[in-house]
Amino acid sequence: MITFLLKVWGLAKPYRTRLFLGVLTGIISGLMAPLMIVTITFVCSVIFPTANPAESASPLPRMPAIMTQWFQAAREAMDQGLRQHPGTVIALVALIPLVMFLRGLFGYLNVYFLQWTAIRAVNDLRERLFSHLLNLSAGFFTKNRSGELISRIMSDTYALQNVLSGATSVIIRDPVTLVSVLALLLYRPETRKLTFLSLIVLPFCLIPLSIYNRKVRQSSREVQKQNAGLMELMTESFTGHRIVKAYNLERVVASEFHDTAHKAISQYMRGIRANEITGPIIDFLGALGVALALLYLIYFTQARPSTSDFVQVILSVFLMYPPMKNLSRLYNQLAQARAASERVFELLATKNSVPEPAQPRPFKAAGAEIHFDHVDFAYGEKPVLRDIDLRIHPGQLVALVGSSGAGKTTLANLLLRFYDPTRGAIRIGGVDLREMAMSDLRSQIAVVTQETILFNDTIRRNIELGRPGATHEEIIEAARHAYAYEFIVQKPEGFDAVIGEKGVMLSGGQRQRLAIARAVLRNAPILVLDEATSALDTESERAVQAALDELMRGRTTLCIAHRLSTIFHADMIVVLDQGRIVETGRHEELVKRGGVYQKLYELQFAS
Repeated sequence: MITFLLKVWGLAKPYRTRLFLGVLTGIISGLMAPLMIVTITFVCSVIFPTANPAESASPLPRMPAIMTQWFQAAREAMDQGLRQHPGTVIALVALIPLVMFLRGLFGYLNVYFLQWTAIRAVNDLRERLFSHLLNLSAGFFTKNRSGELISRIMSDTYALQNVLSGATSVIIRDPVTLVSVLALLLYRPETRKLTFLSLIVLPFCLIPLSIYNRKVRQSSREVQKQNAGLMELMTESFTGHRIVKAYNLERVVASEFHDTAHKAISQYMRGIRANEITGPIIDFLGALGVALALLYLIYFTQARPSTSDFVQVILSVFLMYPPMKNLSRLYNQLAQARAASERVFELLATKNSVPEPAQPRPFKAAGAEIHFDHVDFAYGEKPVLRDIDLRIHPGQLVALVGSSGAGKTTLANLLLRFYDPTRGAIRIGGVDLREMAMSDLRSQIAVVTQETILFNDTIRRNIELGRPGATHEEIIEAARHAYAYEFIVQKPEGFDAVIGEKGVMLSGGQRQRLAIARAVLRNAPILVLDEATSALDTESERAVQAALDELMRGRTTLCIAHRLSTIFHADMIVVLDQGRIVETGRHEELVKRGGVYQKLYELQFAS
């Protein structure tokens, strides 16, 4: 647990000044408790004088001379009906709210500084984690659920915020309160016996605490899992709302959400019961200790303590038990945070399976040949590509065709270095992709996919993502080349129109033309088209195909197509079957050859 705390406090290193102020004010706030006890005892001794001559002279031993004079003046004022020294009595009574104000002020500053530090440190962690996840390979996202990743970034890091703010405050302030109050009680022989009697039941608190702490740890892990399941279910349901509605799955999805939510509630309440029951147990045992002390005074001793001593002990005991409750709950809070943070730090420790080179080699894609040099690739144990040997000359349009699962999209993903080959190499201009900086590689490749990815932003912003910082004139020119300008200017807001999540306010053809405009603006020498027209109707396909023809001009293009009509004019058609290249050539050659391509052609154009 100490290692865990050191790791969490390490997150606040950039804000160590505020963290130090939070710790300092926590210590001062803890020291205010014995000061408050001394003040109340002192004031009560003046207002309610005792018959004990020694105590009448001085309620507290070894008081400074100024306090002794103040005490005597206040006592004279009380004895003479406030005719003498009335201001002294008022100042004396004002000590109680003054000490409480100071205690509250330092308690407030303690919470403020620690919360200030915690929220910024956790935000830094979220940014670091989000950036780390974005830089992981595509394979990582195929193995991990998006809802669970979102839960780890948002929910799990929140537990660390509680450690940095609440737990740190308890760790600093409450032990100081306990030690200082206990030292005050044990300092005087008159209060030692009462103190020991009042705290004799303390060891019995440890047994239920250890039992319930274990239950809290178990339930906290389950709560994190159930919350991640809820997040995943919501993400899938909202993004796939059309399928949910089309198949009347609303009740099924709502029922699944209900079951998962109730499992989370059950685990959460289990943790609440285990966490909160320790408070009443400590309160009861504390009151039992005070009762035992009173019974001892009544039946077993003739030497009764002075009023000030008894008030001091009672106040001290009741001021000690709240910090003890906080410390008992602290372990539960740390156990919950540790269970959540294990998942966060596990993600941060995840290594990228597609690492950046230590010393990237410069390269230039324009006018360079692309060479797939005997490439093999597998998703885990499943082989996808086998011995792919392919050369794409500068400016060529190379089409990849084949049945579903033949490896066409995987080949394009390898070119973008979403994955690395398990064997062989991919070179551009003779330079292995693994020797290039990924940002340099991808800056020289433009991509248009079947599933158009647009963001809930303006048309201008969605096009500008192709080359951030492009001028308005360049964005307009890109839209013209993509045959998108006409439908854009017809909208009331024009280029400033917000298109909704995933471009829901646009038709399929319009979304695809915006994606093409983004690729045009990128002006990259290599173009990857992944079934860019397969999901469009005939009219939209014509408009999009015209835009694609404009985009492909003068670029090396790798085109994945199911509709063979879009690739008749390709410089080379590569036919894939079960991860192998089985045929290459132009359309006319492959049709005459009577192989796999000819069968695919007949299936589409037999009528």
